[in-house]
Amino acid sequence: MFKVQVRFALLALLLPLLLNATHILKDDILNPEASKLIEEMADELLQKTGINGYVVATNEHFPERFNLVAYSKKYEANISKPYVMLIFAPNALITEKSKQMGRVAILPSSQEIAALYDKGDVMDATIDVIAAKDKNTKEDKYNIGVVQGFSELADQIAQSKNIELTKTLPNETRTIIGVLQVIVIIGAILVFWMFIFRPIFMRIKHGKRE
Repeated sequence: MFKVQVRFALLALLLPLLLNATHILKDDILNPEASKLIEEMADELLQKTGINGYVVATNEHFPERFNLVAYSKKYEANISKPYVMLIFAPNALITEKSKQMGRVAILPSSQEIAALYDKGDVMDATIDVIAAKDKNTKEDKYNIGVVQGFSELADQIAQSKNIELTKTLPNETRTIIGVLQVIVIIGAILVFWMFIFRPIFMRIKHGKRE
């Protein structure tokens, strides 16, 4: 009787953990801090948008042109729709000729989900950190890249639905690009004014005086 009670108590403790499926489907790379950040962002994304965000961070050595879409199917039993999956594979071969390594894939469960984010922006947010030449170790860059990429992905999905997330990271690159765009627009307006509109205005003004 006592053994039955102990088993029941253990099951009661483990059941919530079993039901609370992780958003990180494979983890060969992430440190505990990075994993925690991703889980928190994914939890908030799911709560506020109803969309599941998953991460596969793998050290597997994939050959050139390896099909990451087909590879993602092995995780179907552990995921729920609607979803978007970020796969980060730093040891995936890009081309035999260049010997370059490292691939990122963002795989949505439908075209409707794909329309909620810019794939290029998410990939840039992931890869830019890794490509940067700084004092961070390769492992640190991998962690930062995955966290920043997933943060950008979650943010864009939320923004498409006019929802604000509080667990994601501020994107300094996006802010800088926004500032540069404003500067370019102001510069263009000044150029148009000085070389096109101002001469026309002055001719009209002097013509009226005559």
